Amino acid sequence: MTKKIFISVVAMMTLFGIIGTSFAFEQGSERKGKYLYRSNCRTCHKDGASATPLGPVDKTQAQWERVFDTYERLECAEQWEKFSDEDKTDMLTYLYNHAFDSPTPATCD
Repeated sequence: MTKKIFISVVAMMTLFGIIGTSFAFEQGSERKGKYLYRSNCRTCHKDGASATPLGPVDKTQAQWERVFDTYERLECAEQWEKFSDEDKTDMLTYLYNHAFDSPTPATCD
């Protein structure tokens, strides 16, 4: 009987961990985030035009969250200031949902 309880507890902890991870940040509009990324960020980050080439699949979900938490440290921080908090959340949603370790990594950006 004790073994069944242990297995049940482990299963519940795993389930709550998965659910907690999927709601680690406020979800925004992925469609709007893709548009904002493509029309603002990709112009510099595509093919190394004026910044390091960068697309959704170039970082893990945790790395994208870190970028958005510490964007003030980036060289292009002043560009970020033109975005509202909602815009940033939308872009993070798009990049997070198509990151390297996501269930649906981007095949192209």
